[in-house]
Amino acid sequence: MIFLDTSALYALASAEDAHHDEARAALRAIEASGEELVLHTYVLLETFALVHRRHGLAAAVRISRDTSLLPTVVVDRALHDRAVERLRRSRRGRLSLVDAVSFVVMDDRDVDTAFAFDPDFATAGFRLFEPS
Repeated sequence: MIFLDTSALYALASAEDAHHDEARAALRAIEASGEELVLHTYVLLETFALVHRRHGLAAAVRISRDTSLLPTVVVDRALHDRAVERLRRSRRGRLSLVDAVSFVVMDDRDVDTAFAFDPDFATAGFRLFEPS
């Protein structure tokens, strides 16, 4: 299982993103490997807002529809609070709540690899997916 981050989703959705071609190649490699992607509802929210603001509603709806079949962890209050606590303990000012939720979800599911272009995953001890 590989965690799917906003940075990868946005790169897939935006041809203008510096990682667009790399993201497309990585997605093809993940699909070919048979690995399953997982994300959480805060990633969906963050991605939708980002794509909507930069590329319009139609593009945001498209990315939402394209991710509809992926396993999605619903962020409830307990998960949110655990992530806030992790964020509080991290002492890293630039870490986002969405990333903190991602790290908790990855830890909970023993996922060690992220499809992401965000270096905070590597800093937190996770591996970034790289196609062979």
